[in-house]
Amino acid sequence: MLISVIIPAYNVERFIKKTIKSALDQSQVGEVIVIDDGSTDSTLQIVSELQASTPILKVYQHKDGINKGRGATRNLGIHKATQDYIAFLDADDFYLEDRFKGDEHVFNDSNVDGVYNAVGFHFYREPLDSEKIHFKPNTLSKRLKPEELFDGIVSSKYGYLHLNGLTVKKSVFDKSGYFNETLRVTQDSDIIFKMALVCNLYPSNIEEPVSKRGIHTENVFTKSEIYKEYNPKLFESLVSWSLKNKIKKDKIDTLLNWQWFHKFEQKKTVGAYTRYWIAFIFKNPRLMLSILAIKYFPIIRLRKRLFPRFYN
Repeated sequence: MLISVIIPAYNVERFIKKTIKSALDQSQVGEVIVIDDGSTDSTLQIVSELQASTPILKVYQHKDGINKGRGATRNLGIHKATQDYIAFLDADDFYLEDRFKGDEHVFNDSNVDGVYNAVGFHFYREPLDSEKIHFKPNTLSKRLKPEELFDGIVSSKYGYLHLNGLTVKKSVFDKSGYFNETLRVTQDSDIIFKMALVCNLYPSNIEEPVSKRGIHTENVFTKSEIYKEYNPKLFESLVSWSLKNKIKKDKIDTLLNWQWFHKFEQKKTVGAYTRYWIAFIFKNPRLMLSILAIKYFPIIRLRKRLFPRFYN
């Protein structure tokens, strides 16, 4: 089992050496692919110097060295990968010892498309008391069958998965498609949910972290306003993809429920929501033939708020 580890890198001069070394230290890694996403600091220089003495370290950039975001950057890494298995590692994170040891055993079953593990946190600054409680390992509280995984993670009922703990066959992307390059954030959730819907993902080590996420002052996932904007877009993307890929109606129903949950957080008028929903249906004509078009019409969804007298 040989793995291509894909590392998207943008202005991570503080962390990139540690990140790359943690991947190179794994015996199952056949190549480490760093995609520099238009860095303006010394990231590219550091990686290029490491590459000179490390044959399995490969470095690429987008055309003209431009910045295209993490979705496009990971996609370029997938296209450049030469091994049969792929794993991801963010450039400010790192793997722990024996990261892929458990994965090898799970992949002995040919029915397995991918394997997921627990991912922990490493603070590069002093953590706040509230963060010590909030930043718990990204993992699941129980071992789920592949057909149970989507429902277990889309609602966070059994926890969360993180890309750093995921190892998949390269052929998986023929089923799930690639990262959504239009999403500034949440591309990782998008691809994980898609894989959970169409692939057989199995747990490996969900008890102890096999990698660590770096917590520092520049983390994008601490910027709640960006996620408030993009969480609805995430589920819009998933619904459109699910309709095109003939995903079961009950799964699309679940996605639409979460789409509206996040959309309502934007606190717009009923008129704005109605225009949004009509436009969304026209973009996804398969919805017109479904009862879901009526079920999720804003006036129906907000009926208790709009007509409280009838629900007392």
